[in-house]
Amino acid sequence: MSTVTRANLVEHLYSRVGLSRHDSSMILESLLGVISDRLEAGESVKLSGFGTFSVRQKGERIGRNPKTGVEVPILPRSVLVFRPSQLLRDRMNGSENAAAAEASSHDR
Repeated sequence: MSTVTRANLVEHLYSRVGLSRHDSSMILESLLGVISDRLEAGESVKLSGFGTFSVRQKGERIGRNPKTGVEVPILPRSVLVFRPSQLLRDRMNGSENAAAAEASSHDR
C-alpha cells in the first residue's frame, strides 16, 4: 500500500485537468490552505461524497506512564476528526450502491 503525497496529487491534477504543474500545485496548496484555515478557526469542512473534517475539544484527564505507573495530567487539547461519507464507506467496502450512486452523480 502506498501513500498519496502532494506531488502525486499535483501530478494527477496536471494529467487530468491539463493545467501546468505550477498551476496545479498552486490550486492544491490553495485548497489545503483554505481547509487548514477553516479547521484552525474551529469550523467543520464538509466535502460532499468524501467526508467531514472537524475539530473536537478533549478535556483534561489523568494518564498513567505505563513503565513507571506514575499518574500524569494530560492537558486539554484540540484533535482533528474525520468522518467519511456513506458514499466513501460504501466504496471502501466494495458496495454496489456506491457504484450506482457515483454513476448517477456523473450523469448530472
